[in-house]
Amino acid sequence: MPPTNRRGLVIVYTGPGKGKTTAALGMALRALGHDWRVLVIQFFKGDWPVVYGEVEMGKRLAPQFEVLQLGRGFVKHMGDNKPFEEHLAAAKDALRVARERITSGAYDLIVLDELIYAIDYAGVQLISLEEVLGLLDAKPPAIHLVLTGRNAPQALIDRADLVTQMGEVKHPWQRRIPAQLGIDY
Repeated sequence: MPPTNRRGLVIVYTGPGKGKTTAALGMALRALGHDWRVLVIQFFKGDWPVVYGEVEMGKRLAPQFEVLQLGRGFVKHMGDNKPFEEHLAAAKDALRVARERITSGAYDLIVLDELIYAIDYAGVQLISLEEVLGLLDAKPPAIHLVLTGRNAPQALIDRADLVTQMGEVKHPWQRRIPAQLGIDY
């Protein structure tokens, strides 16, 4: 049970640079060190033939650390050919699960990984900004909530307590170096 005087923060990691999910998982690791219950809900990751390190650690650290991959992959990118309706249904279900878990009182820290992408990813909207702001309204006072993804809307930035903009200076993809096990997934 969280201390009664704790003020749960809304934290946003956004921007074009790598490190948004990595920062959120680092915060989760720190919270786990204080015996907090931590949940990560991934809005895009899932349904890919990739083993994600955070999912594997979730299995080892359960029930204190839980990772739910509820997405169906990035819409219209990275070889996606699923019907748009499948992505839309997955995002709506992830939003429903997020609301249930946020209001459950079972967690101290919840990471909504890639949630900001679901608002608008390359012109594709799976959920509305109003739905995300509704999640923030439903957040109990003591729970910490972390949201990740590029291009955070100003209304979300205004509502957050902490916003970090990840800026890209140099990236291995610029030299055609593929995503690396343990670094990117």
